[in-house]
Amino acid sequence: MNDRMTAPWAEYALARFPEDPRDQLRAWDAADTYLLRHLADSGTPLSGSVVVVGDRWGALATALSAHRPTQITDSFLAQEATRANLARNGVEATAVRLLTTQDTPPDRIDVLLVRVPKSLALLEDQLHRLAPGVHEGTVVVGTGMVKDIHTSTLHLFERILGPTRTSLAEKKARLIFCTPYSGIARAANPWPYSYRLPDDIGLVSGRTVVNHAGVFCADRLDIGTRFLLQHLPRSRGPERIVDLGCGNGVVGTAMALANPEAEVLFVDESYQAVASAEETYRENTDGVGAEFRVGDGLADVPAGSVDLVLNNPPFHSHQATTDTTAWRMFSGARRALRPGGELWVIGNRHLGYHLKLRRLFGNSELVASDAKFVVLRAVKK
Repeated sequence: MNDRMTAPWAEYALARFPEDPRDQLRAWDAADTYLLRHLADSGTPLSGSVVVVGDRWGALATALSAHRPTQITDSFLAQEATRANLARNGVEATAVRLLTTQDTPPDRIDVLLVRVPKSLALLEDQLHRLAPGVHEGTVVVGTGMVKDIHTSTLHLFERILGPTRTSLAEKKARLIFCTPYSGIARAANPWPYSYRLPDDIGLVSGRTVVNHAGVFCADRLDIGTRFLLQHLPRSRGPERIVDLGCGNGVVGTAMALANPEAEVLFVDESYQAVASAEETYRENTDGVGAEFRVGDGLADVPAGSVDLVLNNPPFHSHQATTDTTAWRMFSGARRALRPGGELWVIGNRHLGYHLKLRRLFGNSELVASDAKFVVLRAVKK
């Protein structure tokens, strides 16, 4: 969905990535425009080092491109959206420095703008990583929808950077104002975090999982993945297997342990997730026979090149409930699979993934189920 965001100094044509004319979700919201309006109304100087964190679809980086900001994001799709939105508005790609959450942040930060993420852990990790570049003259402003900003959010800013307060709400959005204090007694960054897996989940029982901040269920094994690990497919010989939306990589690691001849590709659009998957894999195997890729699902995987895809698709895009991501993952899997190749999916019963698989593959088999989850198998004919 193309749309135009109005900032105090200009209008910007913006879209999500990948662009889909049927998508009714905008690439910006009231939290973005509230922040931009505050910067203009307050006369915040933007001539120094400007860092934008968590910019969901590049709306903030595009609107501030004249000030050559650095954007830091965990999302491959957000980074691609930023590139596309800069081009859409006639802005040179070099106007914004694009960094990931796994990159080293700038040494000096004069203006820090934080789009509050859904994950409190990701915010904690990022504030710790950014803190060395923040000085007492740094302007720190956070923004988010009211439902995303909690007392715990403010406590993180206070504990890691300095005294913090919030604005009044406007259009269900709120700003966070933080005054950095160089004398703050800051604890060590607790991320990444490791834990031991339970004992009843097959080959990965009792093994160590490594999680970077922001990865789904970073401090424990989620019940959906646990159920899938108890019902994994058999794999033999030099198969090519994909852990699609790999998260911390525990499913792909289990498949690699089950079939040492297999080549496993770990794919996620989250830089934090792929870093977690790589560390989990190396912690539990000889470290060879796997590839780790941050990207847009299976878009870059050659058609007909894969034997098996395992997938636990998300059904949220930020706060919006949507099946768009699942549909694109299933479609990408069908294209990447060779004839006879299989897609295995774990999902909540109520999501009706079997109907989507039947539309795409012409078949869907129930492998296992309990009160909450189903494991489904679809074969490419």
